[in-house]
Amino acid sequence: MPAQGLNHLTLVTADLDRALAFYGGRLGGKLRARGPRSAYLDLGGLWLCLELGTPDAGTDDSHFALTADAADLDALADLPRWKENRSEGASLYLLDPDGRKLELHVGDLESRLAHYRAHPGLASPSTTDRRGG
Repeated sequence: MPAQGLNHLTLVTADLDRALAFYGGRLGGKLRARGPRSAYLDLGGLWLCLELGTPDAGTDDSHFALTADAADLDALADLPRWKENRSEGASLYLLDPDGRKLELHVGDLESRLAHYRAHPGLASPSTTDRRGG
């Protein structure tokens, strides 16, 4: 299969220092390189590029999700949210400093699909993949 997972994310930010404070300081990313108009961080194996420019946050449900431990969610509960969690697994739906939507999620695809298999009446994506249960 050609696509095997997320390779990296490039996010445009209006303020590189502010974005680094959020993704590096608050979310624990490790700064790997920085230039005058961009920076590269390692967020638990995710390659994140922050690029200076003009962000344009959308109005739909688009977001990216990062894996988190449940114990870490409480420390970020003061950050702005764009919606409340209504899905399987603990999640915080946060806004970054440029208004971009992100989710910190405890769980993985297998736990999500297992939840929908156990609760077939819930609105869910197709759960025809029956691996793991």
